[in-house]
Amino acid sequence: MRWGYVLTAVGAVTLCVGLSMLAAVPFSLAYGAADLWPLLQSCALTSVFGGGLVLVCRGYPERAVSHREGMAVTTLCWLSACLFGALPFILAGTFPAIHDCFFESFSGFTTTGASVLTDIEAVPRGLLFWRSLTHWLGGMGIIVLSLAILPFLGVGGMQLYRAEVPGPVPDKLTPRIKDTAAALWKVYILFSAIEAVLLMAGGMDLFDALCHTFGTMATGGFSTRNASLAAYDSPFVQWVVVAFMLCAGVNFSLHYNLLLRRFRPVWKDTELRLYLGLFLAVTGIVWIAVSLSGQLGGEAALRHAAFQVSSILTTTGFASYDYELWPFLPQALLLGCMFIGGCAGSTGGGMKVMRLALLVRTAYTELLRLIHPRGVYQVKFGGRVLSPDVISGIWGFSSIWLASFVLGALALTACNVDVMTSFSAAVAALGNIGPGLGLVGPTDNYAFMPAAAKWTLMLLMLLGRLEIFTVVILLVPEFWRK
Repeated sequence: MRWGYVLTAVGAVTLCVGLSMLAAVPFSLAYGAADLWPLLQSCALTSVFGGGLVLVCRGYPERAVSHREGMAVTTLCWLSACLFGALPFILAGTFPAIHDCFFESFSGFTTTGASVLTDIEAVPRGLLFWRSLTHWLGGMGIIVLSLAILPFLGVGGMQLYRAEVPGPVPDKLTPRIKDTAAALWKVYILFSAIEAVLLMAGGMDLFDALCHTFGTMATGGFSTRNASLAAYDSPFVQWVVVAFMLCAGVNFSLHYNLLLRRFRPVWKDTELRLYLGLFLAVTGIVWIAVSLSGQLGGEAALRHAAFQVSSILTTTGFASYDYELWPFLPQALLLGCMFIGGCAGSTGGGMKVMRLALLVRTAYTELLRLIHPRGVYQVKFGGRVLSPDVISGIWGFSSIWLASFVLGALALTACNVDVMTSFSAAVAALGNIGPGLGLVGPTDNYAFMPAAAKWTLMLLMLLGRLEIFTVVILLVPEFWRK
């Protein structure tokens, strides 16, 4: 393990996080500057720490990044970002307890969207902007950002990209990893700009439009209103958010192909078809169930059904309606969507549509082998035959994901949280969703939970955002041996 390289990378990403805090300063000044000094002090402390690490540790020659170094750099960079991202909340005294500050930061950078704020609208605008910006930075990934702009530090390599990008088979869009990261961010920024303009056309001011854009494109879910998107009684705004939540849940390599007018790979993508088909099917069932219940009707029933299904399926976590008031069938379907998540290579969390589809196909193949033991069967996806290593990795990931969910839920019950809330909160944190059921529903928050429960949820958020293996591998003794 080249610790000089690892610490240089951590320092570089921490420096980026510190400088990013300056983006909140104009909004602090525009809305009273009550949080100006906490933001500036946090920026200075974070930047000095990050820059100091770079200056002290740089100078190591660039060589191929090993799997171990890629995993270590990714996890440590995310930990550093989450810890230093809490500084503005700590220095401003936003929360009475320091672990609440860390909880909000972890939830932001991991794009979970779970909050411990009881009155969001009372928080100064500069801090709210930083809170939403953590979503946007964490959405595409701090590591991908650093690959695009920090190659001169010797901080780069495909191993970092593989450790960061969600999904079993990350797509490399261009021959050079730096160009790949830059291409992803161009797509990300373009979609963000379009959504922000549309939200402003729908009546939002610049501040609200940017904050909700950050939450949408990162599939995060932080809002500037206590009632989330339900506070905006605008069908136009809610349909715009539905469209961009669905876009954010799609593999970003497909967006890149669309921009280059390569339509065939998009049309032929099996995962995209399954993703959109699942969305339409669940939305249709929820729409019918809600309409029959008499709570909503016509366009409003369809809109809120589409909004909540897309919000949960993409793991965004915005709310346009209190779905806990709906019949049990829609609630059960939304709970199932929490386990699924978006497409591989998107900013969404969850287990991913591709993995679950491959699990079903593998299970079906095993059934065929029982019927015809001498038959030769291959698991295909998107017209490609998948290697046994990929299948094995997917089974391993799914096993650890489900084990983490169960252990996390049991840990929450040990903190005296009721069973429904515990299991719902565990999947909401591990899937990077935010709201769940029970006491953490769409109109509730996580402020009531004890400190131990919040630390457990923070660990689940990090596990989910970094796809389990990147974090768990650090706990294996063989990882640290030469």
